[in-house]
Amino acid sequence: MSSDHGHGADFDKHVNAALGVFVALLCLTCVTVKVAYLDLPTHEAIALALVIALVKGGLVAAFFMHLISERKLIFSVLGITVAFFFVLLLVPMSTSILDHVGHLIVVPHAQAAEPAEHAGHAE
Repeated sequence: MSSDHGHGADFDKHVNAALGVFVALLCLTCVTVKVAYLDLPTHEAIALALVIALVKGGLVAAFFMHLISERKLIFSVLGITVAFFFVLLLVPMSTSILDHVGHLIVVPHAQAAEPAEHAGHAE
């Protein structure tokens, strides 16, 4: 019977957390609407909107996606994501470098082949 009470208290705790996050999201949405009516310069309005959106996204990710209790897994996935991000940044840079090197190697051969082709067509 004590185990049922433990599950009920745990459920109540999660419901209260979800309701708290819901109220916070509702308040932050109201703040977002109020900020839209302020006469702020564009860059300040965008920065403020991004900060509010970041807080709202953090609340959703932490509580509704249960990421707040998965710290070790989250940091390992985050590390893998950062590693792949840098790999994907290096791919265009390396292809640009390889294209430049390939251009230096291919161009002299292509220029040497052009007069021979034109000479064959002239005959």
